[in-house]
Amino acid sequence: MPMFEYTCEDCGHAFEALVYGETTPVCEVCGGKKLAKQFSTFATTPVSSSSQELPCGQTECSGGSCAFNQN
Repeated sequence: MPMFEYTCEDCGHAFEALVYGETTPVCEVCGGKKLAKQFSTFATTPVSSSSQELPCGQTECSGGSCAFNQN
């Protein structure tokens, strides 16, 4: 089930919606149906090819988890 980002053309509210089959989403604020689908990208983990320090203090990301999310 894909998730899409929309902006309501009536009130300007931006939101994400899961879209099932032929379901048409509506604005969660005003109920408007005039929506503009927004371009979205997926999140990635930065890869460091050198020993450059990342904002989290780590020098690399490994083990399948993002170093930025570690406490």
